[in-house]
Amino acid sequence: MWLGQLLGAAWLGMAALNWLSRGALLGGIYGRPVVFANTALYFISALVILRAVSRAPSVTGLWVLAVPAVALAGVYSWLLYRGPFEKELATRRGG
Repeated sequence: MWLGQLLGAAWLGMAALNWLSRGALLGGIYGRPVVFANTALYFISALVILRAVSRAPSVTGLWVLAVPAVALAGVYSWLLYRGPFEKELATRRGG
């Protein structure tokens, strides 16, 4: 039971981090802690789920969790290394 509570606290902390940074620019050096935290979360989640799938390939329900985790890990990894688009920067500057 305590493991579920710790996991719930971690997800709640990530949700709060994302919610409080919702108006910030993300990508490159902007918002790097938020993007890196999400990258780590989804990459580690993807590895754990894929390992569980490799040990029990008959459990198809895990693929429902694995596919979004892998996709989000890829998106956040890409976002970590690209800068904000010029349109985003121009919007922030007010022009």
